[in-house]
Amino acid sequence: MDLVQVFADLDAQPWADLQHAYGSAADVPGLLRGLASEDEEEGSAALDELYGSIFHQGSVYDATARAVPYLARLAAAGVRSPDLLVLLGGIAEGEHERGPSESEPGACRAAVIAQLPLILPFVEDGDARLRQAAVWTAAGTGEARTVLPVLLRRREREKDALVRAELLSGIVLLDPVGSAPGVVAALDPGEPPELRIAAVLASLDTGLPWTPAHHETAVSLLPLDDLVADRFDQDRTEPLQYIVAELLERDTSADREAALFLLDAALRAPGAESRAEGLWAAEQACDFSRSAPARLASAVIGLLGDPSSARTALLVLDKLGPHAAPAAPALAALAAGGGDLADRALSSLVRVDPERAAPLLARDLPERPGALGAAVGFPDGRDAPSFPYHPELLTAVRVRLADPELQGNEPIHLTRLLTHWGERAAPAFPELVAALRRFPLVVPRALAAVDPAGAVAPLREAAVSGPDEGRFAAARALHGLTGESEPLLTALAAELAGGDLHRIREAVGAVDALGQDATVLLPVLRAALGGEGDRRTTPRMDADLETALALWRLTGDPDDAVPVIAGVLADADNEWARWTAIRAARAAARLGPAAAALVPALEHHLTDLHRAPSVALALLAVAPSTQDPADLAATLLAAAERNADPQGALDALTALGPAALTPDHRARLRDLAERDRRVWPTGHTRSLIAADAHFQQQARALLAVS
Repeated sequence: MDLVQVFADLDAQPWADLQHAYGSAADVPGLLRGLASEDEEEGSAALDELYGSIFHQGSVYDATARAVPYLARLAAAGVRSPDLLVLLGGIAEGEHERGPSESEPGACRAAVIAQLPLILPFVEDGDARLRQAAVWTAAGTGEARTVLPVLLRRREREKDALVRAELLSGIVLLDPVGSAPGVVAALDPGEPPELRIAAVLASLDTGLPWTPAHHETAVSLLPLDDLVADRFDQDRTEPLQYIVAELLERDTSADREAALFLLDAALRAPGAESRAEGLWAAEQACDFSRSAPARLASAVIGLLGDPSSARTALLVLDKLGPHAAPAAPALAALAAGGGDLADRALSSLVRVDPERAAPLLARDLPERPGALGAAVGFPDGRDAPSFPYHPELLTAVRVRLADPELQGNEPIHLTRLLTHWGERAAPAFPELVAALRRFPLVVPRALAAVDPAGAVAPLREAAVSGPDEGRFAAARALHGLTGESEPLLTALAAELAGGDLHRIREAVGAVDALGQDATVLLPVLRAALGGEGDRRTTPRMDADLETALALWRLTGDPDDAVPVIAGVLADADNEWARWTAIRAARAAARLGPAAAALVPALEHHLTDLHRAPSVALALLAVAPSTQDPADLAATLLAAAERNADPQGALDALTALGPAALTPDHRARLRDLAERDRRVWPTGHTRSLIAADAHFQQQARALLAVS
């Protein structure tokens, strides 16, 4: 096929009316011609552009289906044949069809199937890489009747290890049941490693039982990543992680033990690359499995003394929860060293044994930013945890506060630590006063905590004549100490009128502390609400919700708040505004029965499982009689089972009460509480284990009274 035939009807297609990831597909003809350019750079650029537009991150479009015949013809004409076969294979597997083609599910795969007469001849090509690409692409169409006989015939003659691996995987995809004997045979130690690991993966895909032969094959082939590096399947580029995840997903005691036994073997393997693969897979296993931390702790802790493994082992250690406690001596030894590794080790020691960590943190505070952040709960956003007071650490903090080059997050962390220590940190008062003008947002609270009496004068001065951005923080701290309302009223009025949506939310949070003194702020609070000309951005809606609630708390009249919440619920009816809708539901719950008019809007959001827990709590607070308890419980359990805010779902089930739980509901909740697979909280993954443990405890408590 020559290029004249390839492009014969190219310009007759309605490209300008078709869509790809970036809008009109009018540029596609030029890109297709660019593939055939004699200029290598132009051809490569055209391929990259097509990947970005017609096959964008796995999504396909109506322009994609229209481009498929030209891609296949170009490949058949010898133009970038391996590259274009792989692109066609990706299109055949594309899961997300965007634009008008959404009305024709499978249109892009059908387009690739139609080109099988051009694709299948490559299965017999003399170039192994072309054979491999053609096998992968053809199998990805799922067209077993046409493709399977071709692959079976080729399997009888194929010698290349990678092509054999691709053939095995393709045959399994097209005929999972009939391919089982071939999968088992490919585990034989005499077969090439690439084929043997493909057989292990195929065994999982076909649901074959995991046997000692599978374990011995996987262990003997470690490290595994290089064995699939030249395969086209992007879902299995880290085979050990894939194997462990699939076995754990089966959720049987035998498969779970098989996964953890395999991981333990990888963690104890003699080669550094094998141990590295084991650690990455172990981190994933600890996130998934409640039993994994106890089972893997010994092997992971043992790797802290291995220079080639220690850095990655620290990442896994943070997922071990209480099972990390025996690591304290090894962590202290690492933390006594220098550089980033010492900081990471000390960060872990802060969580495992804070008493042992405190003097080490004091010794080299400027070089331990990660450990300092861990000591005050960063990055989870929590307030300072119970990190122990230590006189040497206080001295080090005072030195840092006096450093003229102090910047970044460090002032925040230092002042949070002092705030937590309270009056035990009183010796740092002079350094805090000196730092007040440099860091006016974070120092006031610490000043008030370490020396309540001494802080009054500098806070009053900062609230009245300090830097503008810090007057609110100073006035708020001053009010907490003395009850003086005038500086805080002045600062709040300025913040609310400033137009900065983040600062408006911060200011609104302080209104309640003023009590009835805050009624003078009613006009400026109402003015802070968004108007018709304001864009309905997430920050805008979030600020409006907080402001509306503040108005309601001040006046007791829901007339200001209900329309605002209703507007947010209407405007947040899309995937990107999920958290704003959740906050709106929580705001409605605060109003209680006064928000009865919002019931239809709330019920509309109940169908989204991520929003359902907060919406359910709102409905229970606003109009409980409108909901069927059993139906609501079923929705909440579905949200927990699909990891759509499981803790929120459990809170709503607790509010709903044990009487609403049917025997089936209780069985489902018991499974969530007692199964090995974790529930995933919403938030920072470092808190996953603690959050899952809290979920278990609360679920068991609810079941105990059911």
